[in-house]
Formats: sequence, C-alpha cells, structure tokens
Amino acid sequence: MRRDALWKRLDVPGHDAAEITETDAGALLKGVAVLHENGHPARLSYEVRLASDWSATSGHISGFYGGEPVDTRIERRADGWYLNDVFQGLIELVDLDFGFTPATNMPQLRRFNLADGETADVNVAWYDIGVEQLVVLPQIYRRIDARSYAYDSPTADYHATLTIAPSGFVQDYPELWVMEPVGV
Repeated sequence: MRRDALWKRLDVPGHDAAEITETDAGALLKGVAVLHENGHPARLSYEVRLASDWSATSGHISGFYGGEPVDTRIERRADGWYLNDVFQGLIELVDLDFGFTPATNMPQLRRFNLADGETADVNVAWYDIGVEQLVVLPQIYRRIDARSYAYDSPTADYHATLTIAPSGFVQDYPELWVMEPVGV
C-alpha cells in the first residue's frame, strides 16, 4: 500500500512532500522538503526504512543546506544508533524523527497504535539539519479520538493537538505545518 502527503510550512517559507510504501517486511518513507531553515535555503531529500513493527532501522538525508551539500546516513544497529558511521549510543530508542518534516511522526503513531484515551510517553532519536549528532527527544502522545492526538515535546517547549489525515500522516501540526488539500 502507498500513501502520500503534501504540506505547507507555516512559520517560514517551505513545502514538504512525502510518500510511504508498506510491504509485509516493513515500510519505506520517502520525501523532499524545500524550505528556508534557520536562515538558509534547503532542499532535503529523506528516507526512513521501517521494520514490520514500525520501528526505524535507518535513515538517509541528501541535498543542500546553506550552500553546503548534505549527505547524512543514520543506522540503528544491535549496539545503538550511528550517524555517518559514528556511534551515537541511544540503544534503547527505536523511533527516528527528523526535525525538518512532519512525515516522521506517522511511523511512531502507527507503532504505538493507541486507543482513544491512551498515552505513549517515548524518547526518540532526533536529528535536525545543522546538528552533528542524534539527540534524545522526549515526546508524549495522547490519543483524543480517531483523528487527533494531544502532543507534547517538553524539551522543545511545544504542545499542540495534532490532527491526523485519513492517510495516517499528520494533517495539521499547529504553527508549523499544514497539509495541502492534495492527497488528503
């Protein structure tokens, strides 16, 4: 099964288009974000490979940011996460979140598979452009109903209600991203 999405960035100029293809062995999330990030133009092609339980196994980002090429490889191995073959630790983390796209929330929500009223308090391996390491990002999701989650990222001081599209992608990420009508 294949699903796609297109978002418009709300706080700076930009767009992001993503698709996820599911198979019995797992899924592949791919996308391209074109935006103005931290004062620099950026074009970031990304992919996240997912196991059948929706945990992340690897990621790749390529393109450019601030006039410099980007080619970042991320891999989860038995002893932890690696960023461009440099050990990052974080062995207990199974989710990979990219700070420049709303697309990477979808695999987490699928993995949790929360019922209405249930909460997932989780740490994810977080990567953003301009950061040369993976960091732990605490996240709390509480499913309100079939189309919405209360979301809290305490260390980023971000709290919002995320609206979910029928595709499973985040439709409305308040103050940051909103899904364009195409593919909703």
